[in-house]
Amino acid sequence: MKYKQYIRVVKQINTTEEELWDVISQPGHLELTHPFSKSHSVMSWPGVGSKDVLIYLSGLRYERYFTDWNEGKGYTLQIGGRNGGKSKVIWEISSDENNIFLSITIYPHFLANTPRFFSFLPYKLLIRPKLTTYLHSVLGGINYYIVEKESVPKNHFGTHKWFS
Repeated sequence: MKYKQYIRVVKQINTTEEELWDVISQPGHLELTHPFSKSHSVMSWPGVGSKDVLIYLSGLRYERYFTDWNEGKGYTLQIGGRNGGKSKVIWEISSDENNIFLSITIYPHFLANTPRFFSFLPYKLLIRPKLTTYLHSVLGGINYYIVEKESVPKNHFGTHKWFS
């Protein structure tokens, strides 16, 4: 699939690169860190070829398949329903002198095969704002889990129309 547009959100995480990697590479970590996760079950782990299933509070069921695994730095995966389109997602750890950052970039499959002329407004007015809010909640959940040392409460950063 040729992705035309993406959404990227970066958040400073209050930890070390090593601890952040330990959290995001832990099998089933979304059950602890994701504010919209009902369950997160692992079929195979870790590395390229890893597979897991994320069920959202809304009942939406997405399968994740890992296509790239950069130990200590991040990974790339495909996510979507069993028979539906797949979005590409990149998780990356970065740092500067004093700060650690986690970014998540989503290349949504929604409207990916639609000419840009027709997809521009729905993407700009619906998809981008909803996925941006979603990513802020996911990254906030990871930081919450690391700082508080406990699972993030469901819908902790507010509800989401698609995932709550």
